[in-house]
Amino acid sequence: MRQTRRSKVMRRWLAALAAGLLVGPVQAQGLSWEEGLRDSAPDRYTVVRGDTLWDISGRFLQRPWQWPEVWQVNPQIENPHLIYPGDTVYLYDCGGRPCLGLERGQGVVRLSPEVRTVPHREAIAPLPLESVRHFLRGHRVITDPEQLDELAYVVAGDDGRLVSGAGDPFYARGRVEGGGRFGIYRIGERYHDQTSGELLGLELESVGEARRVRQEDDIAVMEATRSREEVRSNDIILPLEDRALATEFLPRAPEQPIDGRILAVPGGVRFIGRLQVVALDRGTRDGLAAGHVLAVERRGELVDDPRTGEALRMPGEDAGLVMVFRPYEKMSYGLVMQATRTLAVGDRLHNPRASLGTALR
Repeated sequence: MRQTRRSKVMRRWLAALAAGLLVGPVQAQGLSWEEGLRDSAPDRYTVVRGDTLWDISGRFLQRPWQWPEVWQVNPQIENPHLIYPGDTVYLYDCGGRPCLGLERGQGVVRLSPEVRTVPHREAIAPLPLESVRHFLRGHRVITDPEQLDELAYVVAGDDGRLVSGAGDPFYARGRVEGGGRFGIYRIGERYHDQTSGELLGLELESVGEARRVRQEDDIAVMEATRSREEVRSNDIILPLEDRALATEFLPRAPEQPIDGRILAVPGGVRFIGRLQVVALDRGTRDGLAAGHVLAVERRGELVDDPRTGEALRMPGEDAGLVMVFRPYEKMSYGLVMQATRTLAVGDRLHNPRASLGTALR
């Protein structure tokens, strides 16, 4: 069956090469036909709205994080790492190994012999954005709590009130520089390394947005423009972050060894399933970046030795995959992409093993 597929894709590859659609040079290293692809991998797949890069990778590969090892793109295509609905991802033989190429979909409308226009298209996301959009709007992390002493904070509402809502004026102490939108945040969870006790990050939870009306000495007159909760005394004022989630990063294994833990699930949940956001105790200083995929090793059960009565921890088993989508210096947020069983706070994180994808399909 695999040999038949190789013959089919070889013929398609030769035809595409003659048409100038493929990339060179040919890869010398990569996945093998036998070990890298799913048995059900299609020869061609046309992308539809709602697909994610993780979904497409999982259609072809046993291990979605190995996408960069097979992804070959035409350098003549503008933004070749962006994939759009209507594009076709196809499988071909690449020096004896499988590769994936891209054919841009149609959608170019001819207006005259000289002028063409391409309708606006939104590239597919690397992961299910609906699972993280609300989280990205509502959470951010600062790594140094001493920063809090330098940030503006709410001191009172209008007419001395302690609570304000959307449309209400309020006052903040500290410099609120420039125009634009500002976020109003409340201090949330403090994340610590479970071994050393080091503070990894201080979570700030959004309660609303505001605009600056004017600054008088160290008092800023503000107006709440949006509120998820009441604005209270001591809430923090910060310029809004650019919350656009990069669409060009690829799911991939970290370049260096990672050994960490799941710190928490924002919101206080302890047991974790697919498409839940989790806080991780490793960050950019440890080599993590957006798109990195980590395996989750569920802790083995604690049992009593039937002879001695002592407590014994059974060996752990890989039970899930997490993709990093928002790394900070000392910690990160990730999304659980696959889980064969319920995960939990404290489960170990490590580089995915070559055999993990088959077990988690």
